[in-house]
Amino acid sequence: MFPTFSKLFSVSGLLIWSLLFSAAHAASEPDTRIANRTIERTVNLRTHSLYAPYIDQDLQNRWWDFGADSYINTNKHVRLTRNRPSQMGWLWSRLPLTAPNYIIEAEFKISGDSTHLYGDGFAMWLTTERTQPGPVFGNKNNFDGLGIIVDTYANSRHGYSFPRVSGFLFDGTTEYNMGNDGDGQAIGACSANVRRTNVATKLKLTYIKDRFLDVKVQYKAWDDWSDCFYAENVTLSSSPFIGFSALTGDVSDAHDIISVTTSSVILSQSSFQNPKQKATIWGTSNPVSTGKGGSWSGFLFKLILLVGVVGGGAYGWNEYQRRKRYGGFGSANFGGGASGGMLGMGGPSRFGGPYANEKRF
Repeated sequence: MFPTFSKLFSVSGLLIWSLLFSAAHAASEPDTRIANRTIERTVNLRTHSLYAPYIDQDLQNRWWDFGADSYINTNKHVRLTRNRPSQMGWLWSRLPLTAPNYIIEAEFKISGDSTHLYGDGFAMWLTTERTQPGPVFGNKNNFDGLGIIVDTYANSRHGYSFPRVSGFLFDGTTEYNMGNDGDGQAIGACSANVRRTNVATKLKLTYIKDRFLDVKVQYKAWDDWSDCFYAENVTLSSSPFIGFSALTGDVSDAHDIISVTTSSVILSQSSFQNPKQKATIWGTSNPVSTGKGGSWSGFLFKLILLVGVVGGGAYGWNEYQRRKRYGGFGSANFGGGASGGMLGMGGPSRFGGPYANEKRF
């Protein structure tokens, strides 16, 4: 009916070995290093994220503005442009992004009827100004900040294919070369067939202040991120606005923003810190060990505690079986009988005093 001591010991042994294997596997997994630090965790920023149904009861969004030809389908998307010529639309955050390090993941969709003539594309912006319509994919030229442009129409011949995802970091005085599709002005770029795909298309931007900018694209399969470009020693504005805009000319496409997820990045402490150095918890004087040594000591303590609990339970079960076999439990020496429980130990009157009368219970 119950496992014997040997079975319990075998189960506990398997559990211990699985814990050891998991710990060794986790220790062997490489960390995503950022110089001498790692990304410890992320915190979602609701003020710079956008999801369906996109609008509040007053048909507005408290954190985002949209305008020009853009409109909202509360079940599907924010459509920046319809599949019609000469359309322009935009979507901008109302508040600047003040987090020093962040990750922005935007799901979008580019669709249209034509298979050979379509355009022009859309862009994601991190700039010091907002809601400034213009000729650069719906935003002003000479912008100050970063533009990630998804260009679907080639204005001139190039040695790479379109659609093209390119990053442009301008200072407010540089003019985007529209006739040459910004060739030679980008800090990084990649070709990615993000139009009319069978999976959700996404852009993921990771920025660590004064360290690097990393852009990845999902368009081949679900949760399959392709590296687009990586640039080091990048410094963006300390409080940019997040924006999206799109533009169509003689050729057209529908450009949709489905969701925006912005997260603040929390970095770990510097790995140059001595692992044996003691840190004091705020409000206490007890030193707490930091570093990997402390985590292993905690793991060993939990492992020893687990072995003790399993061994103690197995010993108690075997002792119970032995006493039951030789009459140790359930006999008169232990207060057995029909009454059972505490009252069965010799009857209520055996205790004397106030507990001798059963009516007191």
